[in-house]
Amino acid sequence: MTQLGFYNTNLPPHLRILKDEIEGYARDYGLDFFETIFEVVDADDLNEIAAYGGFPTRYPHWSFGMQYEELSKSYSYGLSKIYEMVINNDPCYAYLMRCNHTVDQKLVMAHVYGHCDFFKNNAYFGHTTRKMMDEIANHGNRLRRYVERFGEDEVEGFLDKCMSIDDLIDIHSVAIKRRDDPHAAPPKTDDGEEDEKPVRFKTKDYLTDFMNPPDQLRAVEDEKRKAKAQQTPPHFPERPEKDVLLFLIEHAPLKNWQKDVLSIVRDEAYYFYPQAQTKIINEGWASFWHSTIMTQKVLQPSEVIDYADHHSGTMATSSKRLNPYKVGIELLRDVERRWNMGQFGAEWENCDDLDKKRSWNTNVGLGRQKIFEVRKIHNDITFIDTFLTPEFCVENKLFAFNYQDQTKNYVIESREFEKVKQRLLFSLTNFGKPWIYVLNGNHANRGELLLRHGYNGVELKVPEARDVLTNIQFIWGRPVHLETVIDDKPILLSFDGSDHTHQTIGGDHDTRGKSGTKTK
Repeated sequence: MTQLGFYNTNLPPHLRILKDEIEGYARDYGLDFFETIFEVVDADDLNEIAAYGGFPTRYPHWSFGMQYEELSKSYSYGLSKIYEMVINNDPCYAYLMRCNHTVDQKLVMAHVYGHCDFFKNNAYFGHTTRKMMDEIANHGNRLRRYVERFGEDEVEGFLDKCMSIDDLIDIHSVAIKRRDDPHAAPPKTDDGEEDEKPVRFKTKDYLTDFMNPPDQLRAVEDEKRKAKAQQTPPHFPERPEKDVLLFLIEHAPLKNWQKDVLSIVRDEAYYFYPQAQTKIINEGWASFWHSTIMTQKVLQPSEVIDYADHHSGTMATSSKRLNPYKVGIELLRDVERRWNMGQFGAEWENCDDLDKKRSWNTNVGLGRQKIFEVRKIHNDITFIDTFLTPEFCVENKLFAFNYQDQTKNYVIESREFEKVKQRLLFSLTNFGKPWIYVLNGNHANRGELLLRHGYNGVELKVPEARDVLTNIQFIWGRPVHLETVIDDKPILLSFDGSDHTHQTIGGDHDTRGKSGTKTK
């Protein structure tokens, strides 16, 4: 797969007119966004951009080619089609497929302006760089230089290891200061190397050995070294470290180019993470506005059927998975309706008369103001936790399901609101992925790395956990251990570079093996 060049961003006249018209409507509704540049591309080019994560150029890696093949074949067989692609950047870049009909181009433009407003104003995107188009290109150039210097196999093999653990970051660290800036200069102290040397008395050369006996000086130096060693904490970090990638960058015995590669992977992980944190509310917000703008402003009578067909396809629900577009737009509409009718606050919550609640309407008209506030401060978890209601679950037929061993099939487990909400929030928390912490970088005083799985009732998949340990051990260079729980027993998974072992441990911090098994 070849890297894309720069496109001609000059839109055809009819699309330029549509862009200016829809942008004006979006601003009239109160949307606030960076300058948005639309580029018209062919289907193959759009699939290639999507494979690169939405960027026209990125560092070379086989996984992007694999993603391109999947998207290309899926489009060729009529199984899927990319309608919109937009980049969180200043200016925002968005792509229009050349073969789309005019009604599709209108829909995509209106949808994109919703996304651009969300990118600019949502709190969870506040830390992201707004020049990521340039940053991604720079990352690609640096990786290609390393490939030229050290060889494709060497660089790509290390990049594979880094990309396999790119989710081991601390997504909340951008809002919570857990530690001092790791790039800041260390504070000056009085226990530096100079202080390890004993005081020497100034004297004549012929009196040096008498006034400063060598044996005594060496003894003083040894005592100071021992005292300093005793002051060193028994392990590091001082508290569990959730940003595993940062810990590896700071402490793993890596070459400079390897540290840079790992830093690139970490930087891009922090850039893309807010998009995963806000999938439901982001897509719901963009869908809300494309629906509003299309139905109230730019849709022609002859385009209604095509628009309804494509919009309903995007909002289609399935018994197998949750549609973020559908949940997002319907929950935003529900919030707007409730705040327009005054169905909020202490008086509403304390009302026990169901008939009165059904007809409740104080016409306060705060709905539009409220959803703009929601767009600004919420992510998916807080959005669902704050605004999901029993009535919404019933109306949208939400339920919790589970796999039944007897029937070998998925069955409806519950329609109770609390169960549905709990299951939904649980699936959104870290996207169902486990929390992994660095517990000790000097485990057993042998320079080994000890990790801990934040067990919350869901066990790790052991084969995948072993793959992670293999890749981390390659980066760390010493044996790596992971504390977890399997079959309600505390287990220590280990990899020393050649063999995987697991053993039962006695407690939270007791890593002495009661029983062990070794596998290749």
